[in-house]
Amino acid sequence: MALHRFIPARYHTTIGSHRPALHVAPGDTVETTLVDSAGHDASGRQVTPGGNPQTGPFHVAGAEPGDTLVVRLERVVPDRDGGYSASVTAPNVVDPEYAAAMPERRRSEWVVDRAAGTATLAAPTTALGQLTLPLAPMVGCFGVAPEGGQAISTATSGPHGGNMDYRGFGTGVTAYFPVFAPGALFHIGDGHALQGDGEIAGTGIEISMEVRFTLDLIKGKRIRWPRGENADHLFTVGNARPLDQAVQHATTEMLRLLQEDHGLDGHAAHILLGQCVEYDLGNVFDPAYTMVCKIAKRTLARVRRGG
Repeated sequence: MALHRFIPARYHTTIGSHRPALHVAPGDTVETTLVDSAGHDASGRQVTPGGNPQTGPFHVAGAEPGDTLVVRLERVVPDRDGGYSASVTAPNVVDPEYAAAMPERRRSEWVVDRAAGTATLAAPTTALGQLTLPLAPMVGCFGVAPEGGQAISTATSGPHGGNMDYRGFGTGVTAYFPVFAPGALFHIGDGHALQGDGEIAGTGIEISMEVRFTLDLIKGKRIRWPRGENADHLFTVGNARPLDQAVQHATTEMLRLLQEDHGLDGHAAHILLGQCVEYDLGNVFDPAYTMVCKIAKRTLARVRRGG
């Protein structure tokens, strides 16, 4: 197991079978940086065109279609003192007659105090004044090369991951992706210092990041949609539009997880989800929406104990 300190030289606004930026072995750790969604680095300088530029891809030795890539997010932190967000929610999340009267969409500026762990609204001037919020850094867009040699825009998402904008993808979370291409070809980008559920304004507080992650493999294990876990929950991710299709993908993947990984029979898995499932909204702004299906680890522990 090795530690790689990787300095990006180029970025991608599609996730696909691009030439690897770095070869790693299973169990290796990578420390690197992410530009913000508009291509600005830690100094605020634009170093690449915008559109959720991705660092990578990282080729994992031995990864083959039908395996599962394991991504342990060990450190996700902003690396500069300013970020920005949109000032108006997306028109598709409000009633049509209300959307017609919404204020002009502008850019909001935020001062990020990394030592204090806060973001303070600097502009525009509103009734919020200098609103200060606690940071909750996350990765908005990451995943693996899709199947069939596709290169899919970082504006959207699918079974390969992509622009899921789920606020749960932060430090301490482990993500799992189905492998579709040799080497998996892992991409990562689009850091948010903070974001509400659904990314309903089309942005979080967009900012560049320092990240540290470990890549590993589960050989011969085939999953169909991204999965994840944190200290309290297991979760599965569905990406699609309309939203009910995203719910279907996430729920189906959770039922598979409960039966394949936790030994529940069909009725047991369905009964358990029916009464204990939780859902988080990843995003309702991008071309594909994201829904997250969750089950508490304490619930599974109770099942293993027999009640």
